[in-house]
Parts: sequence; structure tokens; C-alpha cells
Amino acid sequence: MQLAFLATLRETLEGFVTVEARLAATAVLLAAAGVTALLLAPRAVRALHRLVRDRVLGSERVPVEVTEFDWHLPVTGIVRTLQFAVVLATGLAALILWGYVNVALAAVTTMAAALPTLGRTVTSVALVAGALIAIDVLETRLDDYAAESDAINQHQKGIVFRVLQLTVLVAAIVGGLTVWGVNLGGLLVGAGFLGIVVGTAARSTIGSLIAGFVLMFSRPFELGDWVEIDGEEGIVADITVINTRIRTAGGEVVVIPNDRVANATVSNRTRLGQLRLSMDVGVDYEADLETAESVVADALAAVSHVENNPPPQVVPKSFGDSAVVLECRFWIDTPSAPKRALATAAVVREVKAALDDAGVKIPYPQRELSGRAETGGFRVADGEEVGSAAVAPPDPTGDD
Repeated sequence: MQLAFLATLRETLEGFVTVEARLAATAVLLAAAGVTALLLAPRAVRALHRLVRDRVLGSERVPVEVTEFDWHLPVTGIVRTLQFAVVLATGLAALILWGYVNVALAAVTTMAAALPTLGRTVTSVALVAGALIAIDVLETRLDDYAAESDAINQHQKGIVFRVLQLTVLVAAIVGGLTVWGVNLGGLLVGAGFLGIVVGTAARSTIGSLIAGFVLMFSRPFELGDWVEIDGEEGIVADITVINTRIRTAGGEVVVIPNDRVANATVSNRTRLGQLRLSMDVGVDYEADLETAESVVADALAAVSHVENNPPPQVVPKSFGDSAVVLECRFWIDTPSAPKRALATAAVVREVKAALDDAGVKIPYPQRELSGRAETGGFRVADGEEVGSAAVAPPDPTGDD
């Protein structure tokens, strides 16, 4: 097809036999090329750009506003490509006009031979550009969805975006390899064998990865939550697909693999917005129990860190060795480790002061001892009688 076109062009241009005619024809070619490359091509591309932006992307049927269209359709790059094509066509026409037909034929033959490679290159570039555009659109849609819906948080959005990004890139790479004629069968076999080897060597890592996706959808906690995981307590600082990091009250960062998190008991103390704390206080057995309960309840209600709804409770819990144990139950809002410490300290101070003012004794641990009557009771070192019978210390001289 290219050779037939060149033959027709050759017959047309060979009509210019004189030098003056060839100069005139060359001038016309250069003028036409200049007008086309410098005036028509830029205007045509800009008009197409405006048409796509206003008529297509600006339509109400397009659900997402494309804010980076100038990057997706680079006007300058397209104009430069058209200008290069015009210059190339003008050069070939000039060669034929001045009798260098063989040179023009060699150039066209070389370009025709390189055309498949050029086509593959253009297709590969188009695949890469399409993948980048698709990733950008997916990120925009995910951002909008995460902002408008409570079904997905920022952490989940990030993981979903990474998975979609990896999927798009893998699809683009597979498409590019197919365009260049690479045999994917061998690659798939090698990838399968490599997957078996890696899966065997990194079972714990793969288990943590799968557990990370499970945690992403089950959502037992989020960033900033105060949790206890497998005996470790702290604030959730980071959640990845491999592990979870919590920051303890002592300033340590504990890294827990996600497979451990998935199999452990997780206590989330932030999720409900309130947390009930409990504290035991002992009162003397001789104290009036109802009075002690009332005094402690009033003291709990007076603490600023304690919530009144639900109200604090004081419940007799057990008989201790030295006291009747009362369990103080009270609630704090927006729970955190520092707030728990403040509330506990304030409750201890307030309850202690209230019991002291009411004359209710908080007894020391004490033990009541008694001796058996058949053994004669107790004796002390100085010989004083203790117990039910008086027993004199033995005479060190042995005399009665």
C-alpha cells in the first residue's frame, strides 16, 4: 500500500522537471507543512481537547468530575507528534521531488519494518497510561465513598486501594507482555512453583496477611482505640496487613502479628464511648453497712471524672479477713488509660475522706488467735498467763 502511494506521488512530482518548478513545489510543500504543523495541528488538538472536556466529561452522565484531564490528555505531546508526522511526510515528498526516490523508498521500507515494533511500543505506553488513569479514578472514587459513607474507614480504604492498584498494574503488565509476544504459560508455571516455595517458607507471614484482610472487614478496632490484645494494653497506633502496633502507657510500641490478633481475645475499651471501672473498699465489721454504702455512693457521685449516667453503684461483695468488702462500680466517658488513672485516684481520695468524716473505719488486716483448752492455752516468754489455764514456767534449776 505504501509503495503504491509512493508510485502515485512519484508520477505526480516527476512532472516538475525544471529546477524552477521543483523550487516552487518545494516552497509550496514547506509552506503547507508550516501552516499545518504550526497553525492547523495545535488548533485542531485544542478544539478536540475542549470538545472532550466540555461535551463528554462535562456531561451530567459522568458521575465523577475528572480534575486532572489536562494530564490525561496532554495537548503539547499530541501536537508535537502531529508536527513530527507532518515534517516526516514533507521530507519524503521533497526527496521524491528532487529525484531521490530510492532514498525515500528505503526510508519508507525501514519505517514499515519498524511499524509493528512502533505499534507495540505505542500500545504498551497506552496500557501504562490507561493503568495510571484507572488508578487515579479508583482513588478518587474511593476517597469520595469513604468521605460519604461510614461503611469503610481510612485504613480499610487504603488497603482496598492498594489491592485494586496492584490488580490494575498486574493486568497492565500481563497485557504488555502479551503484546510483545511473551509466552505467559512458562511464566505462570514458574510463578506457581515460586508461590509454593514462598508459601512453604513464609507460612506465618502469609497467615498474618490473610488475618490482616479478615481484621479489615471484621473491624474489631480502629486507629486510636484503647484496646487489650493478648495481654498487651495500649492505643492502636497502626494497622497493616501484616501486623498491628499498639502504644502502651509506658511509651513502648508493641508489634503484634495479625494472626495472633485474629486468634486472641480483644478487649476494645473505646468502642462504646463509656467504660465501667470497679474498686474494692473494706469497712469494719462493727460499722453500719447501710451507712457505709450511702457514704461511699455519695463520695463516688461527687467525683468529677465519674459519670452520673449510669449512676455509680456500691455493692457488698464479700466477707474479708478483716472487713466487709464493698465493690464500687462507676463509669467514665471517652475512656483512655490516663483518664482511668485520674478517675481511680480521685475516687480513692474522695472515698477515704468521706469514710473518715463519717467515722467509718477502714480496718488494717488483723487476725484473731485462740488456743485449745486441752493444751492449756498460750504462754508468753515472760511467763504471763495467756489462755484458759495458768501454767507456770518451768524452774530452770529443776527444783519443785
